[in-house]
Amino acid sequence: MKPSREVGIVGWGVYVPQWRITSEELARGWGREWKRYAAGIMVEEKSLPGLDEDTFTIAYEASVNALKRARIDPAKIRAVYVGTESKPYAVKTTASILVEALGAGGDARMTTGADYEFACKAGTEAIQTSIGLIGSGMIDYALVVGADTAQGAPGDALEYTASAGGAAFVLGPSSESVAVIKASLSHVTDTPDFWRRQHERYPAHTRSFTGEPAYFKHIMAAAKALMEEVGTTPDDYDYAIFHQPNGKFPLRVGQRLGFTPDKIKPGLITPYIGNTYSGSALVGLSAVLDQAEPGSKILMVSFGSGAGSDAFHIEVTDKVVEVRDLAPKVMDYVNRKRYVDYSTYARYRRMIKMLHDFSSY
Repeated sequence: MKPSREVGIVGWGVYVPQWRITSEELARGWGREWKRYAAGIMVEEKSLPGLDEDTFTIAYEASVNALKRARIDPAKIRAVYVGTESKPYAVKTTASILVEALGAGGDARMTTGADYEFACKAGTEAIQTSIGLIGSGMIDYALVVGADTAQGAPGDALEYTASAGGAAFVLGPSSESVAVIKASLSHVTDTPDFWRRQHERYPAHTRSFTGEPAYFKHIMAAAKALMEEVGTTPDDYDYAIFHQPNGKFPLRVGQRLGFTPDKIKPGLITPYIGNTYSGSALVGLSAVLDQAEPGSKILMVSFGSGAGSDAFHIEVTDKVVEVRDLAPKVMDYVNRKRYVDYSTYARYRRMIKMLHDFSSY
């Protein structure tokens, strides 16, 4: 799919909370042997939100950084979309709060806003919508965010990877862009690999089923179809970014598609901060933009359980060098960290419910 008017990334930004818990500490909390339960997924530690942080605060910080690089007045933004599966309100958009906090749309707040849901590819779904609006000439600028404070059930395999963080992108005309999105393509099927029913606190998953019939099948189908449509091969790309549920899946799917590890590792952030869900592929893209040279070609493929993938062909422009240092880079946030033990982690994630208030005793 290609728009009538070329659309690109005008500015990008990320935010990752400073708090970390190691996979070894998570295993210790349940009396499990570290190498067996955690080392195999290539996730050393994960980020978690502080007591005063949620998906909105993450989205806000990432958006501020994106606007610094975009160098435009927020009043010019006519669409704000937030992709997440952990929004603060069940029935109230995070996007509307973000519009107000940033001043998007001007004093009258003349902008459209919505929260997107499609598991971990909610953010890239929002990108495609924005491409349509900008590419058709309906608007000039949109702000897209993929952010989550994901949570796995205590003791579940997801507890080792479900983390917090996000990325934001200001999209606009290609003439102002640091990277042009040349084409996009999606692949969606009804594959029940991961879900959470209404009123359930933690998601459920089908373990190994989430790999072969879900993750690998959809990413490979979308990537192959896009490359066929654009007329490219893995050799034509300098970087490849795939959804990062753990550290090994992106490397494995890249190898199956014909990409060498050196093209995948620059955007592979999960081993350091865990899986940021809706922000996963987008944080990876941000890490690549932090270092990519003009003329670089990028293949990005997201994945969302349920299931589907969005694939993008992106080409970096000369403008990336001008704005790269105007906001913190991904690795700046990766390296800014403070560790907690399992009991503090459980308190920060509100995993413990008090039946009585003992403060007056």
